[in-house]
Amino acid sequence: MATKIPGETYRGEALHLPLSQDGQIAAYVWPLRILTIREKGCGGPTIGIDVGNEEVLRWDCHDAIGHWHGGGYDRLERPGNSHRDFPEGVNTVATQVEWAYQQIQDNTKALLQEAEYGPAADLIDPTLVATAIDAIKAHLVKHSGLRPKAIEENLIAT
Repeated sequence: MATKIPGETYRGEALHLPLSQDGQIAAYVWPLRILTIREKGCGGPTIGIDVGNEEVLRWDCHDAIGHWHGGGYDRLERPGNSHRDFPEGVNTVATQVEWAYQQIQDNTKALLQEAEYGPAADLIDPTLVATAIDAIKAHLVKHSGLRPKAIEENLIAT
């Protein structure tokens, strides 16, 4: 689960869902994570994948400055070591969330292997992955008013 850093604000309920039969590989979503990057308030959903108690992959769907983390977020010790930009054109919360779903659906195993979690990658259950994505989609719809409210409260700049 995303490590809460001082100064960040989380709104909505976190959701944690198994991606393996033993539950040791799981996806999570925070509907709204608000933080300051480059002296500018930003925020949106944060979606990630944990192996045991380690956060391995994370997608910070925060609009123009959104990004994702691969290679083993916790293992690499600081966010800059795992930071990756979204592909060109994936620059809104909606497109970033959709891209994250696609990566989770199609590439979780390869991304875990790249992060040196090969044994965990072998435990990924495609049926649980599909179920988790559907649940995350529904959860974000349920909390869809959080980001507009944070923008209205000037917590997120647009």
